[in-house]
Amino acid sequence: MACIALVNPPVHEGRYRHQPYIPIGLAYVAAVLEGSGHTVEVLDCAALSMGFKELKERISSIKPDIVGLTAMTPTVGSALRVAGLVKETVPSALVVLGGVHPSFMDKQILKQTETVDAVVRGEGEYTMAELVSAYQRGEGFKGILGITFRNDNSIARNPDRPFIENLDALPRPALKHFPLEKYRIFGKKILPIVSSRGCPFQCSFCVTSRVFGRKVRMRSPESVVNEMIWLVEDLKADAITFYDDTFTFSRERVEKICEEIIARGLDVPWDCQTRADCISPELLRKMRKAGCQVITIGVESASQNTLKAIGKGTTPEQNKKAVEMIKKAGITVVTSVIIGYPGEDINDIYRTLKFVKDLKPDDAYICVATPYPGTELYRIVKEKGWTMLEDWSGYDTLTPVFDNPLISNEEILKARRRFYDEFYSPWYIIRQLFKGKFYNRVLARTAANHLIWRLKSSNSSII
Repeated sequence: MACIALVNPPVHEGRYRHQPYIPIGLAYVAAVLEGSGHTVEVLDCAALSMGFKELKERISSIKPDIVGLTAMTPTVGSALRVAGLVKETVPSALVVLGGVHPSFMDKQILKQTETVDAVVRGEGEYTMAELVSAYQRGEGFKGILGITFRNDNSIARNPDRPFIENLDALPRPALKHFPLEKYRIFGKKILPIVSSRGCPFQCSFCVTSRVFGRKVRMRSPESVVNEMIWLVEDLKADAITFYDDTFTFSRERVEKICEEIIARGLDVPWDCQTRADCISPELLRKMRKAGCQVITIGVESASQNTLKAIGKGTTPEQNKKAVEMIKKAGITVVTSVIIGYPGEDINDIYRTLKFVKDLKPDDAYICVATPYPGTELYRIVKEKGWTMLEDWSGYDTLTPVFDNPLISNEEILKARRRFYDEFYSPWYIIRQLFKGKFYNRVLARTAANHLIWRLKSSNSSII
């Protein structure tokens, strides 16, 4: 059996700093590989604050036969650097790269560097297991679906692998390999769960339907609640977060999940994200009773023209009513919008930010339009010939990465900062603390951190 190291790469200093989250795709791959009898070690460098030097020492100590790396767009540069140090340390090791970004930039990556031997595209659980088995037997990779690999002096791209239809058949993610104490937010351990994959919607800024397909594949309510109980009882989760893109896509299934939670006496706060057209007052009441404390909803824009360009399929009025509906149900609501989309000017941005303020959400994500590879937005920006940032580590939705002729990057950043300076007020902190729920205390701490950062920035500018 093979010795396999699975690595979430270090975070570049000064870039993409955020609260560590569990790369659950890596946890699923680890579980499938262990089920096949392999020895697996996971190194989540982001959570461990592990730099390249320490990682190199760990790789040298482990001496893996195979190293699997995961990468998003902001971390792909770091992942490629890790691939290089692996080859320096254990030259015989097979280096495999997976994740959303490599799924669309597979050929470019293999052309760019010789330190990556193969790229796993899309869902990686069974693909990785087959690849490891073939490598151990000394066979080629020609028959393995869903990979792109170096074949002598050329690059071969095998056909896509069909999506995993029965998600209940997958083992539970091997979270035991992760430093679970490192994923605490203000002292509370929040652990993830995925109850479905795929998305039928075609938002131009999102890659979900392009990675996981347009068909929504759903786990059974029993399987979902069994895993929630495992997270709480065995792994001591204080709260659970659903990674599903549209958790309430099937209202009937969510109702059954809630009924199962209530029937089995599971008492744990949880959060999810969804769309305005996938909720109802009845469903929200049941979700709250079952422990749902936070819902994040993508309202995206105050402009119907922008919503149409994005392909959202909702209206500003729908989104407004949805936010009001969630509030009325007694659930904390977080809104998410995108600013700086092609065709927008500064007035559009300020209209959207005013729209968010008028909605009075408990929190708000103001995301800068970011053309990730594989998205329709990426195609649009490339087609227009607009200059894009070449450094992938800047693709974090916090800063502009392409030149919009109707608005400068400085104007976008100024509008975003001004919003948060006004939104995270002392009264905001008091309101959130007064609500008393766990998630509201988290929001209050986040706002307090912003105020402290703002004060320090003001003082440093005076000095």
